[in-house]
Amino acid sequence: MSAPVVDDQQRRKRRLIIALTATGLIIAILAGIGIYGLITGPTPYATSGTTTPGSSSGPPSSNEQPGEAQLPKLARTNDPEVYVRSVAEALFTWDTFTLLTPSDHRAVLIEDADPSGTETPGLIADLDGYFPSASTWRDLAEYRTRQSIEIDRIFIPAQWDEAVTASGGQITEGTYAYTVEGTRVREGVWYDDPVDSAHTVAFTAFVSCTPVFDRCHLLRLSELDNPLR
Repeated sequence: MSAPVVDDQQRRKRRLIIALTATGLIIAILAGIGIYGLITGPTPYATSGTTTPGSSSGPPSSNEQPGEAQLPKLARTNDPEVYVRSVAEALFTWDTFTLLTPSDHRAVLIEDADPSGTETPGLIADLDGYFPSASTWRDLAEYRTRQSIEIDRIFIPAQWDEAVTASGGQITEGTYAYTVEGTRVREGVWYDDPVDSAHTVAFTAFVSCTPVFDRCHLLRLSELDNPLR
C-alpha cells in the first residue's frame, strides 16, 4: 500500500535534482561570461585598439591639430532596447583626433551606472575591455583613427530567459539583458591616404529600468565578443 507514496517521493526527488542541475548549469554559464550580481567583472585584457587602421604603421604627413568635441549622454528612457542601442553607440563611437580621452568616453557610461552604486565597480572593470588604453589612444591619434558601429540586431538572448526562469524570482523585475551584434568600423589616415577596417563584434548589456529605477540605467557589460546567446 505504501508503494505509491514512495514512487511519488522518488519522482519529486528526481524533479528537484533536475531543477537544481539546470539552475546550476545556467548560473555557471552566466558567471563564466560575467553578469550583474554574480561576479565582480571580467579580467581586463588587451583590446584590438592596439593596432592601427592600416596593415603597416606610419603617421599622416600633415600637421593638422585635433579639434574639440562633445559627447552625447545615454538615452533617458524606460525602453530597454532603445537604451541599449545608445549604450552600444557610446561604447563604440569615438574619434582619437579630438581633445577627448578614453576617460571622457568611459565617464558617459559610468555616469549612468547603477544609482545604488552596487554594480559600479564591476562596470568600471568591464569597460577596460572596450576602450583603448591612454597610450594606445595617443598612438591611434597619430593616424586620426575614428571608430563607429553598425548595429545588425539587438535581442534578448535565450540564456537570459533561462536564467530568469531558473532564478525563481530572484532577478528583479525590470532587469534586462540585451545582446548586441554588429560591425565595428575604423577609419584613419595613412600618409594622407584614407584607410579603413571592419570587424564583427558582439556583447551583452545588463540594464535595469522601471520599476527598479525611474528610468533605465546600465548595470554591467559582458566580456567583449563573449555575449549571452
